[in-house]
Amino acid sequence: MTFDMTLKLCEDDYRRIILAALATKQRSLSVSDLRNIILNYSYNVSVADASEEILTEIQISLHHIHIPKLESAGVIEYDSEQELVVPTEHFKLLQPHIFAILRIDPNLDGSIEL
Repeated sequence: MTFDMTLKLCEDDYRRIILAALATKQRSLSVSDLRNIILNYSYNVSVADASEEILTEIQISLHHIHIPKLESAGVIEYDSEQELVVPTEHFKLLQPHIFAILRIDPNLDGSIEL
């Protein structure tokens, strides 16, 4: 995958947050973990304070847009039974590109917290 393709994956805020979380944590993350991270970075609220509408919107977009797009690009594998997003070897090769892109994102300064 080229740097241009990595840029394409990072065009969307949610995908950029997902890639940042996977790169920072260096491990598989559950869909719930990703939802909570997106909630924190995109909406600046905790799960307890989030509306059901926002939680549902994030969950649907993860399942129907972002996870499939990342999976089809070969950067993650998705275990639907465990609802687990697993970074692939291909993802590890992209990490320098991902970190370069994330360094210039003012919304993701600092490390991603769960």
